[in-house]
Amino acid sequence: MATPTFLSLSFPFIFVFLSLFCNFFPETLSFSGDQTLKTFIFRVDSHSKPSIFPTQYHWYTTEFADPPQLLHVYDTVFHGFSAVLSPDQVATISRHPSVLAVFEDKRRQLHTTRSPQFLGLRNQQGLWSESDYGSDVIVGVFDTGIWPERRSFSDLNLGPIPSRWKGVCESGTKFSARNCNRKLIGARFFSKGHEAGGSIGGPIGAVNDTVEFRSPRDADGHGTHTASTAAGRYAFEASMEGYASGIAKGVAPKARLAVYKVCWKNAGCFDSDILAAFDAAVNDGVDVISISIGGGDGISSPYYLDPIAIGAYGAVSRGVFVSSSAGNDGPNGMSVTNLAPWMTTVGAGTIDRNFPAVIVLGDGRRLSGVSLYAGAPLKGKMYPLVYPGKSGVLPASLCMENSLDPNLVRGKIVICDRGSSPRVAKGVVVKKAGGVGMILSNGISQGGGLVGDAHLLPACAVGSDEGNAVKAYVSSASNPTATIEFQGTVIGIKPAPIVASFTGRGPNSLNPEILKPDLIAPGVNILAAWTDAIGPTGLDSDKRKTEFNILSGTSMACPHVSGAAALLKSAHPDWSPAAIRSSMMTTASTVDNRNQPMTDESTGKPATSYDLGAGHLNLGRAMDPGLVYDITNDDYVNFLCSIGYGPKVIQVITRTPVRCPAKKGLPENLNYPSIAALFPTSSRGRTTKMFFRTVTNVGAPNSVYRARIEAPKGVTVTVKPAKLEFTEGVKKRSFVVTMTADSRSLVLGDSGANFGSLYWSDGKHVVRSPIVVTQIEPL
Repeated sequence: MATPTFLSLSFPFIFVFLSLFCNFFPETLSFSGDQTLKTFIFRVDSHSKPSIFPTQYHWYTTEFADPPQLLHVYDTVFHGFSAVLSPDQVATISRHPSVLAVFEDKRRQLHTTRSPQFLGLRNQQGLWSESDYGSDVIVGVFDTGIWPERRSFSDLNLGPIPSRWKGVCESGTKFSARNCNRKLIGARFFSKGHEAGGSIGGPIGAVNDTVEFRSPRDADGHGTHTASTAAGRYAFEASMEGYASGIAKGVAPKARLAVYKVCWKNAGCFDSDILAAFDAAVNDGVDVISISIGGGDGISSPYYLDPIAIGAYGAVSRGVFVSSSAGNDGPNGMSVTNLAPWMTTVGAGTIDRNFPAVIVLGDGRRLSGVSLYAGAPLKGKMYPLVYPGKSGVLPASLCMENSLDPNLVRGKIVICDRGSSPRVAKGVVVKKAGGVGMILSNGISQGGGLVGDAHLLPACAVGSDEGNAVKAYVSSASNPTATIEFQGTVIGIKPAPIVASFTGRGPNSLNPEILKPDLIAPGVNILAAWTDAIGPTGLDSDKRKTEFNILSGTSMACPHVSGAAALLKSAHPDWSPAAIRSSMMTTASTVDNRNQPMTDESTGKPATSYDLGAGHLNLGRAMDPGLVYDITNDDYVNFLCSIGYGPKVIQVITRTPVRCPAKKGLPENLNYPSIAALFPTSSRGRTTKMFFRTVTNVGAPNSVYRARIEAPKGVTVTVKPAKLEFTEGVKKRSFVVTMTADSRSLVLGDSGANFGSLYWSDGKHVVRSPIVVTQIEPL
């Protein structure tokens, strides 16, 4: 869903909450006369199971489903079941006193080398050395499966599988237990929700007649790519058809991989299957879960209606770190997904490697772009240049299927506008119509944000300014011509990182008191392993085979943080998921490799905390953060109470009954490593807000930290105490941040907010928390 550019927080944040809240309680369910079978997920109070039933499964199949049509039974991170039922059956079951909630199964979408060095990792030193490259930490990847034969998944010189591992290697189509080893220690697939959704996805293997495997084998490539990014082994002489050549490796090369296939080619990922994967992964014994999946409708559901948030809570409450992608709907404001505060939400930035291509116009001008085209070059030959969109016909402007007139484009380089169809698919349309090359032009919304694609014909992507220049040339020249030069791989690009234009942005649409995304990581032009089932473009017509592929998206950024969490977990086994996230956030970088403030690719202006969260992942510092902001399960429960959830609603998330305190706290006082201050728009004059935080010393036992403030424009900020002293016996200290804003002088920036920072330093460590100040009318 296209989200309007965010200007202020004065409009209601509660519309999603209220509309979905009304559908939460079972007694409010109502249906029309349509009795179409659909998949529903039921949250059941497991404590009410009669003792006569030996298991939850026996209870569910006897009491709730007649005849039994259960898909999944959940008993680890969630208690309940999913089933294919008619509306009348759902209405009947929902009235059962043990049913706490019911919601319809939804389809999710995937958020679709050099990056370890760019993150500060070095052989035999620092975090890689201290963590033994993540050895014996188990990373669970929820995605499209894996191509196990890739070198990235070799178990050469790895020790025995950790004894605590309880998972399995499921057999299926072209996949058996022999495909697992001491590196890929587990592989499962979850298809029942997908197969039940026949009206949407259809049975596996019948989706658009494309290849799919009813097994953990990856027919899409996305899962193989994310798994090897997080924990791929060293693979020498790696490249994508000559691009990005070198040694490919994941962030945690010795970590063990457990793959959970929940997404299916051309069919997405269903909530019921994702929840089952969370249940299995936590029970199997994973330490980290990487999930590059988000909502497909652009709307963030309340936590109690979001199976990813519910499954993640169950995992985090048992000590499992969950890394999720921020989504690719940027640069619009409020486009970030995966908003639950117990998940670590990762946006995307660039690295210092690029794949430049140059458009040479007939008048001699040279315009810069990018490309991963690896076929026969144009060798400097000038070709006629045409822009089908000149006619004003939108499909032709976008080079949609069957929109191009061969008489117009044959033998020419064609200008295509970005949008509505995959970038690489436009090139196929041009090639079918007889075009010899393509210039892919960004629109205003994409600005200068570029990603490389392995096009099937000579093609170059350019920013909106360059695209407008090419179109103007075509309009003004009597005989416009052009050629494209491909310049291979260039390393050492400055500035880098830059916030990718596509990455999901804040503020948090559910609870703006919690800053999301949490941080950014490399997500543009990332080289990682690929499947043999399809070519590098992912198009059915692409018959090329490549061991590695180069992709961009927050899907690629998320596994960088998953691998980083594996390293930190290996180096600090006693750290909680919140402590691991805190160490990444408070040490994240906000400057690029020129030591200048990081910029936003979509605007060219300095990036804000809505764009990059706390900053860019910096593993050179995250191993030794000095102080961490820890969060317990009780803290999360108090947070849920503070946003108005009642005990029964919270139990949907937590599995166990809870009690909210008589005096509810404020959501902004969750012990988060960032601080978001929301001042009421209706206030007149000065308004003061207080924020309570507690830090835990994980550095030298005897330390003294002093506070320093960079106050947001128009706001006065104080910290008490301004000095924190730690000893062997005192590892935790609390402090209060007080902010005062005057509505008469508070002028917010373009994003509807002003930004600052709180620093704690002991002379060695610098512990930074971003500060966001905005205005909103309280609920």
